[in-house]
Amino acid sequence: MKLLLDFLPLILFFAAFKFAEGNPDAAAAFSTEHFGFLVQGGIVGAQEAPVLLATVVVMIATLAQAAILKLRGKKIDLMLWISLGLVVVLGGATVWFHNETFIKWKPTGLYWAMALTLWIAQAAFGKNLIQKMLSAELPLPDAIWLKLNRAWVLFFAAMGVVNLYVAYNFSTSAWANFKVFGVTGLILLFTLAQGLYLSKHLPQEKDTKS
Repeated sequence: MKLLLDFLPLILFFAAFKFAEGNPDAAAAFSTEHFGFLVQGGIVGAQEAPVLLATVVVMIATLAQAAILKLRGKKIDLMLWISLGLVVVLGGATVWFHNETFIKWKPTGLYWAMALTLWIAQAAFGKNLIQKMLSAELPLPDAIWLKLNRAWVLFFAAMGVVNLYVAYNFSTSAWANFKVFGVTGLILLFTLAQGLYLSKHLPQEKDTKS
């Protein structure tokens, strides 16, 4: 349930974008009628309708995600608060100014915020957040945890750069595909690579058989 809730805004963004991309005139008419008051000039064109409609959908979905957690008495973690703030500010700017550049910066802002959070927690407060999350399942030396934390900092920093490269060098449709499939694939590959690295440093189970 939690995994679905975490990915719901991304799934809805992609679905709304692809549907509107295939039906631009209908999406433009729908967006103008229902969300025209959010848009400068009050009219959404067919060319801009897919990303604007998808942006409104992801804004609503992220707000709903936070509201559901609150209603269920669950803690809203820092990354969700940051994501919510970014999607409201950058999403709002995208819709109002008819400019998709703002929402394209949202993933980069989130990746860099995650990188900074991990780095500052370690550098300024001596807290390894990766170790805090995983140490119960993975008994590793402190030196390995430090390397793991640095690896995630570099990974998130690099992902922010890669997102901007795709956003500025490819079409919005290609960027949307990358946002869903490319990012997921890169995170999976990075996680698998780390798993292989960590397997070499896990303590070996002693053979208790006589």
